[in-house]
Amino acid sequence: MLLSVADVLAMPVVRAGEPQVVGAAALDRPVRWVHVSDLPDVAELLVGGELMLTTGLALTGGDESTVTYLHSLAAAGVAGLVIELGEAVPRLPPIVAETADALGLPVIALHRVTRFVEITEAVHRVIVADQYAELEFARTVHETFTELSVRRASLAEIVQTAADMLDSSVVLEDLAHRVLALTARHTSTSMILENWETTSRLLPQDWDVVQVGPHTQRWGRLILRSSRVATPRARMVLERAAQTLTLHRMIDKDRFGLHRQAQTGLIDDMVNGRVLDERDAQARAAALGLLTRRARYVPLAIDVAALAESDQVARQRRSAGVLDAVTHGLGLTKATALTGAEYGDRVAVVLAIPRSTDLDDTLRTVCSVISAEVRRVDGVRRVAIGVGAEADTLLDTARELAHAAHVAEVALSLAPSVPRPFYRSGDIRLRGLLSLIRNDPGVQSFAETELSALLRYDIRHAADLTRTLRQFLDVAGNKTELARRLNISRPTLYDRLARIERILAVDLEDGESRTSLHTALLIRDLTADSNSRTDN
Repeated sequence: MLLSVADVLAMPVVRAGEPQVVGAAALDRPVRWVHVSDLPDVAELLVGGELMLTTGLALTGGDESTVTYLHSLAAAGVAGLVIELGEAVPRLPPIVAETADALGLPVIALHRVTRFVEITEAVHRVIVADQYAELEFARTVHETFTELSVRRASLAEIVQTAADMLDSSVVLEDLAHRVLALTARHTSTSMILENWETTSRLLPQDWDVVQVGPHTQRWGRLILRSSRVATPRARMVLERAAQTLTLHRMIDKDRFGLHRQAQTGLIDDMVNGRVLDERDAQARAAALGLLTRRARYVPLAIDVAALAESDQVARQRRSAGVLDAVTHGLGLTKATALTGAEYGDRVAVVLAIPRSTDLDDTLRTVCSVISAEVRRVDGVRRVAIGVGAEADTLLDTARELAHAAHVAEVALSLAPSVPRPFYRSGDIRLRGLLSLIRNDPGVQSFAETELSALLRYDIRHAADLTRTLRQFLDVAGNKTELARRLNISRPTLYDRLARIERILAVDLEDGESRTSLHTALLIRDLTADSNSRTDN
């Protein structure tokens, strides 16, 4: 930022000359450089913005030449004229003040002899240092946003970087004035987003706005509000951030879209504690279209069992298809929600339900439609939707998403004959508990101890006694029903069960033995299901 004439007058080296402002001209003119000359026609050598230092020889030719001299300086655009009073000009004639007032030209008289070289050194040192600082800032801006482009940083990180550089709030919105990303500084998120659409359409004069996107395909605006940041720096940072955002959009070929990425970002911020104020969460959610008035919130997790896919691109395409299907299903039911893509094919949803509607009826309708849409995605075999506890706040709902995901994961391994529209923790019972501890070495050792002998027998003899045991436990020991299911005679069934008892050294009529074996089989199922999902 350039020095003003007033800044120069405040320097000790100038104050030592006892400066006196002649006339009533403003002293806020910027000083680009300092020039020393006594030539009366020096204006021909100037380009504007110079602070002229002179001993006043050009003022000794009478009033007419003095007026001509001052007019030529004003026409050249000098920042001001500093005259050292002395032998050449002991005092300034009245015509100087009169002309200076008429031209609006700052004229300063120095009453003590001053070394002009000291003034030029002091001023130029500040100007050069300021120019160097601006160059350094420009280099930092360039390198920072280039690095963000190279590693394909998220929209939120790009916006946050711009806000950090300017120490001001920065908002990225789309053409519909929906907030895609926001970093608040010196105020709260809720304060910035209050009546955002109206505010955005009627931006006050102290806001800076930069269009985002190619010239012919604008898709958003980057907005900064700050009266404390120098405008050139603000424009520089906003423009580089806008370029990085544009490149991000051009490189990012996924189908999630900016609005969906913003929803995923908000969910991630709430889950990981980056948003701690409910008002801020509500404001950001409302800006993304979520119903926030007279609503309660329910966490959902949509989990999918799909065909194994070795092609990474195909897996990403399927994940995008699942998220598209969830979003389409929500649209069909006219429900408002935040959706976020998680690892694999899982989708997290924060569903807003009006308080005036029945919760379970709404969940059945929404989840049934979502499941139907997701099952249409290529490669999807089963769908399970886990539901967490409803809450009155977004932050509490976000904390329940992990529980909803756990319920969905366990429900997916149940594979019931008649799938439910959704599952709660009460629907997964023992299987849910075991899924939490299935990776514990002690639990795995228990399952291995219970079943290893029977598994080895099946391998060595190409038998399937493990399947017989599983179905025996499923029908609670009803041998008649089991013989019918296996389509074998009762003597053949009795022989198989006897072999199982001998191999495992257990009594299948004993309740505790049945419970232990059933638990071991559940652990084996959960572990196998987890491995198959990881391979996908």
